[in-house]
Amino acid sequence: MKIIDDLLNQVIGYYDNFVVFLPKLVMGIVISYILYWILKRFTKKFINYLTVKTDDKLLINFFDGLVQTALILFSIFLFLYIIGQAGLASGILGAATISSVVIGFAFKDIAENFLAGVIMAFNRPFRTGDYIQTASVEGSVVEMSIRETHLKTVDGKDVYVPNGQIVKNPLYNYTIDGFIRGSFTVGVSYESDVEHVRKTILEVVRSIPGVLTEDKLPRTHVTKLNTNTVDIDVHYWINTFDKRYSGLEVKSLAQTKVLDALNNEKVGMPATIIELIEHRNSNVVNSK
Repeated sequence: MKIIDDLLNQVIGYYDNFVVFLPKLVMGIVISYILYWILKRFTKKFINYLTVKTDDKLLINFFDGLVQTALILFSIFLFLYIIGQAGLASGILGAATISSVVIGFAFKDIAENFLAGVIMAFNRPFRTGDYIQTASVEGSVVEMSIRETHLKTVDGKDVYVPNGQIVKNPLYNYTIDGFIRGSFTVGVSYESDVEHVRKTILEVVRSIPGVLTEDKLPRTHVTKLNTNTVDIDVHYWINTFDKRYSGLEVKSLAQTKVLDALNNEKVGMPATIIELIEHRNSNVVNSK
């Protein structure tokens, strides 16, 4: 029958084309795999080298993911070129370019956060454990991914800040060099010997565990003359790399000890006095 003969001829034609195509297919698979394996071994050594040279895990993870994706794409396009499908490879590249533009407009915020993550991966403004503030959010850095940064606030809240927000806003890193300054204010009466009070405060603050007393010394300054008090600002430094001491605990202990010392020396610390005056209207009736 003619239909069966045509079908057999078509099958035979497919078979002949497959036999011709088979060596290219095998060669494409073998060459692509060998190059992928060689490049993967090379990049693995490069990642291990980065791991030894730097403790920046985000940068290492970023490079590892980027290289793995590039290797897979390279192997796929090399395979297509070897089997004679260069046109298909070019078409995929063109479609990918157009798609990336469309997706970029559709997911602008995601793309922005991704690019911001890449920028911070190369120019890291903070490390894990640093205490930072960006916009109205502040806390210790727990982890940073390509899209967002995980912060832990002092009251235990977990905040995930988009990387784009960090790049676009001023970033305050309070602990990048390991030092942070604490401060509090003491108000004493005008009858007090202010210089003696300052000396007493300095002696107490220097004795607080965790307060630095060498390169960065505690200091006091008279900052304001109020109606009832003379305000003395107290500044001191702590080393944030020393995990034995908490900034909040050091400040609490310093204020408590200063208060005890001033009370023992009978230093007046008056509170703000508010005078309330009551005015009464009296109606006077004049009669003749």
